[in-house]
Amino acid sequence: MRSLLTATLMFAAMGASAQAQLTPPATAGARPKPVTTVPIRPALQTPADTAKAMPQAERQAIQSDLAWVGQYNGAITGEVSERMVAAIKEFQKGRGGKQTGVLNPQERGILAETAKRKQENVGWKIVTDMGTGARLGVPTKLVPQQATDANGSKWTSATGTVQIQLSRRKEANPTTAKLAELEKKEPAGRKIDYTVVKPDFFVLSGLQGLKKFYVRGTFKGDEVRILTILYDQAVENTVEPVVIAMSSAFNPFPAGAQAAGPPPRKTVEYGTGIVVSGDGAILADRQVTDSCLAIAIAGHGNADRVAEDKDHDLALLRIYGARGLTPLNLGNGAAKSSVELTGIADPQNQAGRAAASSVKASITPGGSGSELSPAPGLGFSGAAALDTDGKFAGIALLKPVLVAGPANAAAAALVSADTVRGFLRANGVTAAGGSTDAKASVVRVICVRK
Repeated sequence: MRSLLTATLMFAAMGASAQAQLTPPATAGARPKPVTTVPIRPALQTPADTAKAMPQAERQAIQSDLAWVGQYNGAITGEVSERMVAAIKEFQKGRGGKQTGVLNPQERGILAETAKRKQENVGWKIVTDMGTGARLGVPTKLVPQQATDANGSKWTSATGTVQIQLSRRKEANPTTAKLAELEKKEPAGRKIDYTVVKPDFFVLSGLQGLKKFYVRGTFKGDEVRILTILYDQAVENTVEPVVIAMSSAFNPFPAGAQAAGPPPRKTVEYGTGIVVSGDGAILADRQVTDSCLAIAIAGHGNADRVAEDKDHDLALLRIYGARGLTPLNLGNGAAKSSVELTGIADPQNQAGRAAASSVKASITPGGSGSELSPAPGLGFSGAAALDTDGKFAGIALLKPVLVAGPANAAAAALVSADTVRGFLRANGVTAAGGSTDAKASVVRVICVRK
């Protein structure tokens, strides 16, 4: 006790001495000015801030996937809301993870894969109705029977449990308010429990007899187009995510430019590159590095694209005078059923950091090669794929595909190690030796466009 008291008194004396040394001597006749201190607190980024930093297409894709897994019930617009953040937390809670409201790359991949399975289970497809020209999503396995006439199209299940109808008609001077009132009364006996009327569309839902119904309608000029979905309450859990997706995917009057094709490339796009030689040769995704005013390798400076393979979407970049690069060992790997993808996520998905991370993916045969499921997050296009023995199995490339709603998500394909080595040999790069640590051999690729 005595030693503790002595130490305490010594510490207090030292503090007083230090304070005396730090305090300037007072000037005679002058009163020292009071010093006001303001604590500096770092700004904390909220989950909503992180979401707002993402491209709108990615936010839409997340909302779409959350809707498919039953966590999100709202418009798939890409607009950030508390509902979206709460849905992410619910998804994380259901998996036993930390409820941050921000998906890490692994969680994003699991969410995308889960949503994809849900879509496959119902046979989700984006189709163009031949009678009206409208574009909509249809769960083809739930409603395999289709009939079309001059007034629209109808899809039904074998027993009538689920019915989808796209109708068209002419109306003089229509407004969404007038159309909504007509739909409330027809057919008779509808019980409305939800109504939204906007200048350009309206939505109604409720009960029609023993079935639940959902109606979305709009007009252009004097032509009215209305999507109606009827389903038994017994299949509510299966159908309601489909209803949300159908509502967001419904485009009653698509313009020619909206009917098909990928979205425009972003003005700044991020990908992953694989260092394949110590003198600055880097393997990357050709599409990520297309039409760039400048290509930069984070931490190493600008790079030139010196070769490309359009058939396999490979690009060879080169940094001149590069130092400190660690090439990856491109030895013979054998990807069978799964691989580990190592890349660098889009900085907006990891608060600006440039750390490499790894995610697992399964391999399935595709129409033009091997597909990876789930697809990794943005920024991973060009990631190194290693087999279960830790050997190089190829490069993962993201491919934009249409998903439920207006968003464009990404599928992933695996370009084999043999194809990669052949491309490099043809361009004078010898893939010999190197590191087996993929995280030490991947770099962030930044493309700046107009």
